[in-house]
Amino acid sequence: MEQTYVLKNLCCANCAAKISDRVSKLEGIETADFTLATQQFKVTGVINDVSMLGQQIQDICDVVEEGVVVEVYKRTPKKRLAAVTECGCCGGHDHAHGDDHGHDHGLEHAGGDKSGLVIVAGLAFMAFELLTTFVPSLSLPEPVELALFGIAYIFLAFPVLRTAGKNILKGEIFDENFLMSIATLGAIAIGSITEAVGVMLFYRIGVYFEERATERSRTEILNAIDMRPQEVRVVGTDGAVTIANPEDVAVGQIIEVRAGDSIPLDGTVVEGTTRINTAPVTGEPVPVKAEPGTELLSGCINENSRITMRVDKPLDESMVTKILDAVENAASSKPKIDRFITRFAKVYTPIVVFLALAVAIIPSLITGEWEKWIYTALTFLVISCPCALVLSVPLAFFSGIGNASKQGILLKGGRVIEALANITAVAMDKTGTITTGEFKVVDVATSSTAVTTVDVLRLAGAVEISSSHPIANSIMAETDAQYIPVTRAESIQEFAGEGLVGTLVGESLGNQVLVGNRRLMDRYEVRNYPNDVNEYGTEVLVAVDGYYVGRIVIADTPRHDSAKAIHRLNDMGIQTVMLTGDGEASAQFIAKSTGVSAVKAQLLPQDKLSAVTDIRKEYGPTMFVGDGINDAPVLAGADVGSAMGSGADAAIEAADVVFMRPSLESVAKVLNLSKATVSIAWQNVIFAIAVKILIMGLGLAGYASMWWAVFGDTGVSILCILNSVRIFYKK
Repeated sequence: MEQTYVLKNLCCANCAAKISDRVSKLEGIETADFTLATQQFKVTGVINDVSMLGQQIQDICDVVEEGVVVEVYKRTPKKRLAAVTECGCCGGHDHAHGDDHGHDHGLEHAGGDKSGLVIVAGLAFMAFELLTTFVPSLSLPEPVELALFGIAYIFLAFPVLRTAGKNILKGEIFDENFLMSIATLGAIAIGSITEAVGVMLFYRIGVYFEERATERSRTEILNAIDMRPQEVRVVGTDGAVTIANPEDVAVGQIIEVRAGDSIPLDGTVVEGTTRINTAPVTGEPVPVKAEPGTELLSGCINENSRITMRVDKPLDESMVTKILDAVENAASSKPKIDRFITRFAKVYTPIVVFLALAVAIIPSLITGEWEKWIYTALTFLVISCPCALVLSVPLAFFSGIGNASKQGILLKGGRVIEALANITAVAMDKTGTITTGEFKVVDVATSSTAVTTVDVLRLAGAVEISSSHPIANSIMAETDAQYIPVTRAESIQEFAGEGLVGTLVGESLGNQVLVGNRRLMDRYEVRNYPNDVNEYGTEVLVAVDGYYVGRIVIADTPRHDSAKAIHRLNDMGIQTVMLTGDGEASAQFIAKSTGVSAVKAQLLPQDKLSAVTDIRKEYGPTMFVGDGINDAPVLAGADVGSAMGSGADAAIEAADVVFMRPSLESVAKVLNLSKATVSIAWQNVIFAIAVKILIMGLGLAGYASMWWAVFGDTGVSILCILNSVRIFYKK
């Protein structure tokens, strides 16, 4: 069983890792994962009592971080995201959350917290101290100056010292509050009170901006993908329009959508004609026409004129909610690099703390310079918090998932992004993926100049008009497109697997019309049809009174952008392979016209999985792209299974990646985006570790001060957060 909770007020990634670890050790619990981006805490295992488990989680949170509130997850309405203020683990601010207001990003927090004013006062005090360096006449007597520094330290450090003390009593020692407390108190003990105050001041400022950057990034990404409506305009039986909550609108009700408004719920147009911008859902830049009978997906935008539509699905089942669910679930699926960093963080802080202890004692015993080496050890303590590592990696992946959703690509999690970044081959189903899946007449040939292409189509249409076969539909669509009048034949006979025969009374070319393949021609002893076999598509031969008069070629045509997309994949060094049940000649024709590198033709549905296995052995990690309906085994068997479509339930369930826009260009986009996301995540890890090691090395050499250490902690965190969010804006 899986149960989701919300951990309100939890903003520290390191504390979240501790909570997850302790909850996972409860009896019956298999996994426990917290997603910082959505504040959701998913627990799997044997859960007999949701409320009791919630209380156990609350008890653990109370020990790890004061102020965390555990609630059973229930999605809040649009624009009612909880606001996160500075948390107890990183500075002791009070929490101010609400369901229908945003966070005040000023230095003074909502809820009466005055720590922002303390920071401002601290900045003013440090500015005055700096001024006295240049204007000595403004200097205060030393006792007064020490007293002012002592007061400034108490005001700045009190929330940190208070939280550190509480955490020590609860058995939480190696946290950021304890480390900063020891470091600054140690600095005071060796006579560096000025530096202690400055370090504490800039630590508090750094934490503030770190949390603001995290919260702003999280909220911006969620708001961008949350397309749920805030209100719906319901049309009553008397024609009057009333405003209703989206959750209260029932299936079958009629709603109004004005020009410029988003489609609030999935439904069907009842009245009006307009053009719909589907880009927010599918990424398709070209608007499409909508008229009575057209089905519309929620989240799209009505561009031109007012329409009314019938609601087909409630809010919980509409596309806007499916997209939000997909992104939230994807955010909770942690990639390997994230799990590695979580494990690394558990041992990193204790190692650095013990290293600091060794630096304080061992060199001092040798050299006798206790003050110097204690100061160096204090810089180690300041830099020993792993927040930059634990926070930036999941935020990078969440940014990548959010970017993909903006382009109409739904990803099933961070692990999918990692797998996509390693793809070296893309196997593609032909029909409906590389091609449109719609059969059309692509060529008409005649037996002589005495017969025109219009005659051939007219004769074929006279017989095929009675059939519902896809080939018949294609021929009739072509006669309609060319405005060719068709007279229905009489006495129509169908020969399964061969074609149709009918009688057309009064036809100048003859009465008995045959429309079918070569077997039908042989059955009626038609001998003058051409011996050459068409290399592409399905040929339909037409004969009258035993004489061949022409040939119609019907084929599934490539999508308009398939060639461009496949050439782009080839340029990226990706091996492209087409899988199809068609004959070799037809498959090679499509491959040649689109640029596909390799072809596996005449495959039965059950053969595609083994074909993908062979491709993986030959070329490496393989992505399969299909229609998401009949390819479930192959989608599951590939390294990454992806479905082309408009968000069908079967596709969303079966595939790792769902392309809402049926275009192969999305494949190259998602591969590039995944590579960039993984690259940025590793950039953050390498940068954070490298800076920390560099500052520790400079500290040992006597060059790095505690100010450098503060930058190595909060400064690096902010830079990594900003670098992570960069992927959200990648085109």
